[in-house]
Amino acid sequence: MTATPPPAIRLDRLRKEFTGTPPVVAVDDVDLDVGQGEFFSMLGPSGSGKTTVLRMIAGFEEPTAGRIELDGEDVTRRQPYDRDVNTVFQDYALFPHMTVADNVEYGLLVKKVSRAERRTRVAEALEQVRLGDHGARRPSQLSGGQRQRVALARALVNRPRVLLLDEPLGALDLKLREQMQVELKAIQRDVGITFLFVTHDQEEALTLSDRIAVFNAGRIEQVGTAREVYESPRTAFVAGFVGTSNLLTGEAARTVVRRDGSFAIRPEKLVVTPVDGTAGAAAPGRPTATGVLEEVVYGGPTTRFVVQLDAGARLTALEQNSGSGSAGAALRRGDRVRLDWDPEHVIDVPETTSK
Repeated sequence: MTATPPPAIRLDRLRKEFTGTPPVVAVDDVDLDVGQGEFFSMLGPSGSGKTTVLRMIAGFEEPTAGRIELDGEDVTRRQPYDRDVNTVFQDYALFPHMTVADNVEYGLLVKKVSRAERRTRVAEALEQVRLGDHGARRPSQLSGGQRQRVALARALVNRPRVLLLDEPLGALDLKLREQMQVELKAIQRDVGITFLFVTHDQEEALTLSDRIAVFNAGRIEQVGTAREVYESPRTAFVAGFVGTSNLLTGEAARTVVRRDGSFAIRPEKLVVTPVDGTAGAAAPGRPTATGVLEEVVYGGPTTRFVVQLDAGARLTALEQNSGSGSAGAALRRGDRVRLDWDPEHVIDVPETTSK
């Protein structure tokens, strides 16, 4: 019987406090397993603890308490150079006076790897990031996306078991960032090693990740696949932070959902129709609510509608602009409208996870 391999990364009650008056708890007893070969993202707003966790895994910060394992080995107190990981930062930190190949080779040179092996591994690393013919160029001759790929090659050439990426695409413009997301996922699939990716960009995490841990105030609110985190958020924070969500509580929940509690409905799950005598009734079994259209925001592929309900809540609906026949195409501010939705798309969310 084949033994199950240990996780690539295991965090056991990991905690980090920074001294002060009072002390700041940046990471609050985090437990996490990251599987071998996963593209795993730690997602959260600034100050949520995700980067501190990555720095502790890399060895740049020492935990106040808890344990870090890499491939089943306790590395909690090991120095960064004694851990089988490499880190890629948002700042590429390339040597401007060196060629691309020399930048990638530098770490191997420090480790006294033989010249023949250095050349072979540098060539392999540049091919992995689709820069095989760029070795003789200087960083100044490259685009931002190409410089980021050189930084990746420099980390991959050391053949780490785990690659840590701290918001590596944050300095790129939108179009280049979207292009690099596709390339980064393809590179990870090709090399087959574990990528641990830190980001505050929800769309980036959803696009890239096999699984996502959503951080808030030093703790993990939810771990799951992109679909699980988006479609089935476990807390109000996750529902509001990952994508856009309508949160209903109190009297609004009782009026719209017809029961007490906290609920979320994604904007794309709502259907907007005019209340002008031309629209038919909603399908049987679909809840409805009427109100006044406060804003219509055209966004190219989609149109966003903000509706002030007669019940007192304000909901946002999102409609794909699939053609001139779209129901919302003729709607204007001030129009009376009806919202309806499938009951299964109402998500019951507690305020936060229990500790």
